Amino acid sequence: MLSLKDRIALLESDLLAEPPRISVYRDFPFAILHYDPRDEWQVRREARLLAARLENAGKKVITVSMAELLWQAIEAAEGIDAVVALEKERGFEAAEEQVNCYLSDPDWCPLSDLVAERVAGLDPRTHVVFLVRAAAMAPSLYPLSRLLDEMHGRAEVPTVLFYPGSLEGVAGLRFMGIRQREASSSYRVKVY
Repeated sequence: MLSLKDRIALLESDLLAEPPRISVYRDFPFAILHYDPRDEWQVRREARLLAARLENAGKKVITVSMAELLWQAIEAAEGIDAVVALEKERGFEAAEEQVNCYLSDPDWCPLSDLVAERVAGLDPRTHVVFLVRAAAMAPSLYPLSRLLDEMHGRAEVPTVLFYPGSLEGVAGLRFMGIRQREASSSYRVKVY
């Protein structure tokens, strides 16, 4: 298996290619850079360095924090006080299910809508989007495979999901490396 730095170098090369080689689908230009969750701080640094190199090559990198979108969705729904009250009354799992509802249900504030809003109007020839801080969705707030499924056809700009998790087999990913979770290979995107 390639090292993190080698995978980032390959990702960089694919992002700078004309056309970008991160995806075979024009209406689904997503890729995943997986990394060991213990390397979060190193990956944040490497993401900033990668963004700087891409910008020096003429790209405009837009960084979108999944953690910020999570808090935005909670506030737009019922607010954190409602989640805290629910957890006190019915426990963590009930609160987690409610937050999942906020992020999934069209009557609330779907995460895919928030991401789509952030990438709307960006030029796929010049912009690149980094989706970072995905660990905020742990342990089971929202399945990232669902986000990618829901983004199909909603973005044209090359987008990289920085994914804290382990690679299982050829393309299976286990979010946060949590052993109790099954590895998912339903992402349909290139995994670096």
